[in-house]
Amino acid sequence: MFLNQFYTEIDQQIIISATQASLFAKEIAQDFNPLHDPDSKRFCVPGDLLFAIIVAKYGLSAKMEFTFSGMVGHNIPLNFPVTAAENFDITDDKGKVYLKVRRNGQTINTENIMAKFIREYVAFSGPNFPHVLVPLMAEHNVMINTLRPLVIYESMSFEFSNLEFNTPKLKATNNNLNINGKRGNAQLHFQVIADNKIIATGFKKLLISGIKNYDKVVINNFVEQYLTLQANYTNTP
Repeated sequence: MFLNQFYTEIDQQIIISATQASLFAKEIAQDFNPLHDPDSKRFCVPGDLLFAIIVAKYGLSAKMEFTFSGMVGHNIPLNFPVTAAENFDITDDKGKVYLKVRRNGQTINTENIMAKFIREYVAFSGPNFPHVLVPLMAEHNVMINTLRPLVIYESMSFEFSNLEFNTPKLKATNNNLNINGKRGNAQLHFQVIADNKIIATGFKKLLISGIKNYDKVVINNFVEQYLTLQANYTNTP
């Protein structure tokens, strides 16, 4: 599958370098979160890459839930168990859990279907900042700390009524933001549509730290820098 270039597999362990993670974020997800830059002091592997590898290796199940409990750093060997169990964890050699996977129902391993859904979901998920989160925060008169932005995955889940599809499209439905002091969480809901029918629903939950009062000038400057970085990368030969 197209994901092979974004990780290395040795003895049933997955190793993701900062360069591989950053390439996936920018090339596949259009995600320019500074946490995914190789030289970031707080670098972490994109949650969407971990999700994508899980689906590619274990199949696409009718109902799946992913709970992220740790930030994966550069070249950390991750244990991907050989299992058909409904519940399993992705851990390191010290037993630290980074991702909990829960699944049930029909499971398919058709590569082209899995690849289409992975690409479509990641294309939907990656650009959540700034196009979704910034307007959502503005509605609540808050914003991230632009000097130390921290927006990370907490969980994602979906449920299919039909796993026989050709060209899935994701459509955003309703989004919610809950604020608790300097922290908050955003729930971004979506539908999966194929052949003009809704075949799945789901949502992703993001944790936001360092929340401040909304400052239009500051956040607009930050967004402009973000979009300029994205445009420069896209236009680089």
